[in-house]
Amino acid sequence: MKIKFIHGYLLLFLGLNFSCSVNKYIPEDEVLYKGASVVYQGASIEKAARGKIKEVLFPNPNTKLLWMRPGVYFYFKAQQEKPGFINRWMNKQIGEKPVYLSQVNVETTEEVMKNRLENTGFFSSEIASEVSIDTAKQSAEVTYKINLQKPYRLAEIEVEKNLKDSLPVWQEIDSYLKTSSLEKGSRFSLDQLKTERGNIDRYLKDRGYYNFNSNFLIFEADTNAYANKKFNLYLKLKSETPTKALYPFRLDKINVFPNSSLETEDLQKDTLTIGQIKFIQNEVFFKPERLQPFFKIKPGDLYNPQNSRFTSRRLNAMQTYKFVNIDYEEHAFDSTQSVQKLTGNVYLSPANKRSVRFEMQGVTKSNNFTGPNLNLTYINRNIFQGGEQFKASINAGYERQFLGGDQGGLNSLQLGLRNTLSFPRLLFPINLNEKFDYSIPKTNINLGFDYLNRTGLYTLTSVSTSFGYHWDQNRFVTHTINPINIEVVQLGNTSNEFEEILDNNPFLRRSFDQQFIAGLVYSFTYSELKEDRVWRNFFNFNFESAGNTIDLFAQEEDETRKVFGTEFAQFVKADIDLRFNLDLATNEQQLVGRIFAGMGLPYGNSEALPFVKQYFAGGPYSIRAFRIRSLGPGSYVPETGSQSFFDQAGDIRLEANLEYRFPLISYLKGAVFYDAGNVWLLNENQALPGGKFASNFLDELGMGTGVGLRVDVQGFVIRFDFAAPLKRPAKSFKFEPNKTLLNFAIGYPF
Repeated sequence: MKIKFIHGYLLLFLGLNFSCSVNKYIPEDEVLYKGASVVYQGASIEKAARGKIKEVLFPNPNTKLLWMRPGVYFYFKAQQEKPGFINRWMNKQIGEKPVYLSQVNVETTEEVMKNRLENTGFFSSEIASEVSIDTAKQSAEVTYKINLQKPYRLAEIEVEKNLKDSLPVWQEIDSYLKTSSLEKGSRFSLDQLKTERGNIDRYLKDRGYYNFNSNFLIFEADTNAYANKKFNLYLKLKSETPTKALYPFRLDKINVFPNSSLETEDLQKDTLTIGQIKFIQNEVFFKPERLQPFFKIKPGDLYNPQNSRFTSRRLNAMQTYKFVNIDYEEHAFDSTQSVQKLTGNVYLSPANKRSVRFEMQGVTKSNNFTGPNLNLTYINRNIFQGGEQFKASINAGYERQFLGGDQGGLNSLQLGLRNTLSFPRLLFPINLNEKFDYSIPKTNINLGFDYLNRTGLYTLTSVSTSFGYHWDQNRFVTHTINPINIEVVQLGNTSNEFEEILDNNPFLRRSFDQQFIAGLVYSFTYSELKEDRVWRNFFNFNFESAGNTIDLFAQEEDETRKVFGTEFAQFVKADIDLRFNLDLATNEQQLVGRIFAGMGLPYGNSEALPFVKQYFAGGPYSIRAFRIRSLGPGSYVPETGSQSFFDQAGDIRLEANLEYRFPLISYLKGAVFYDAGNVWLLNENQALPGGKFASNFLDELGMGTGVGLRVDVQGFVIRFDFAAPLKRPAKSFKFEPNKTLLNFAIGYPF
């Protein structure tokens, strides 16, 4: 209560200070413009049309917070002879030049309003304005009163055909208008007519009208035919419309140059025809039989711009080519033919087939360890001359947890080998590639080896392989499914300290005993993050199951089921990750939120999830006020001085984050954030009292808040987040600034 009391008085003081200071700086012959309002009388007008009228109220008044205008205040303060650092910085962040009544042209606004009303069908409406000035507050506002007349509504629509009315283009236009939103009784709308012109253009282009353009169309409205606010609409073609724009075009030939470059331009080339498409190249760079399925444009088809876009996107997605150009060449115009002819020429410029890359990085991985990493990668982008990409990488890294607090951070040495072979087609017993228009799925085969030495505790060796598919359903939705996903893990060189940890927690020992993991993995992603929108959403769903199919071949050994003498894991696991990005009005400010929920269910052969599949909370990508794996499960609190890193994981994870991001100077950005979450167990574990998920789970959330600094250089982000606990699980709220932790990471947290 004391904090709220002081905060209230502080706001009151700042409000009075802003108000008085702003008025003090306003010139004697000026008053601040508070904005404008619109009052409607007469006929009714819907919300969308009101929005069009509101758009013309220019300029926008200064931003107001309660009774304060902080933007104007800091603008004035920054104009002083010695403004000081705080005033200059605040002016850069939120400063606004004052908007005065003298900047408002009421007469011009009335004229634009009247034009907008006529464009929405409200002809002959009357507009009056009134300016109200408050001399005491040195401010003014404008009220516009609109007396609306009844809008004009559509009575009939007619297509006026010229001498060429026998051409099929008129039939196509008539066919479109039957599905159009232009219906009898609809209100006159200039915006709708513009939209309809664009829709007709796209409709015709999709049906082969290669040379058509929306500018060739014109709508004429006749309001004199009726006395009761109705009008007739006539659709015409402009007189200057070229004749060839009125004819559809059919693809007669398609020539593909799979190895197009300046070096090959003058070389003698061979031609091979597959599926009526001619492939012309001096030597076989890309096997034509493998390239042909990528083409959605085919000889004999009417020209269709969407098929051209699909073809270009599919070819680019292979990453074999750096440039994909599709050019259409018109044949000589023949007025005796109802359909004209096109030749499609596809020029494909190869990217470098092979590349070797050496990287030295500072990285943060999914295990939340941070440190330097060396990586050597070899890529062959067309290894079998069918767009197949082979990628081999070797990495070595030293990683350490930057934990703070009473316990020191763990460190590790990691070595890894990754091999990926990606086929730009669906490897499946049945040919389904033609079912995919937007993009052809990729078939990925992965083989990896990892060695991890967690100093002073254990070594972990793993071999993994997977076979699966990845495809883009559209520009927002991506699917990944691995029907075969196998991982074999071998724990070795365990220290006495680590053996003691395992002895004290049988569930933990069982999680390390599950050495063989075989199953299915599926991921669904919907992302708007690359869109130019104020509000952008992101949704990810992951599902994993293990041990179902392999159980059919298992045998009972020592009270457990094994395959080839190896115990295998059985579980199902699913989680969702929901985020939003809200761009605020000024200066690249963002409000970003995330909700994460996941659960894994061991069954059959497994009493606990394999250790590598368990959830944990805390750290730079989770609840930043708590160390990595230092939260939970539930209300469990380890004994002081004990090594609890391996204990504090669970089968369930719930988490929510909210972060406000803003620029500071140049490449330096700031953030204020709030995190909440925890992990829980599905079953009771005597070694971890209070860890089971129960109805009081909300009381067991860990919460924290803090501030962050980020160095963001063209998307490469080094992040420093300072966070302190607000609430510990099963305890009351208590802000602990003396327990502030530093989180160092690379990349944004979400």
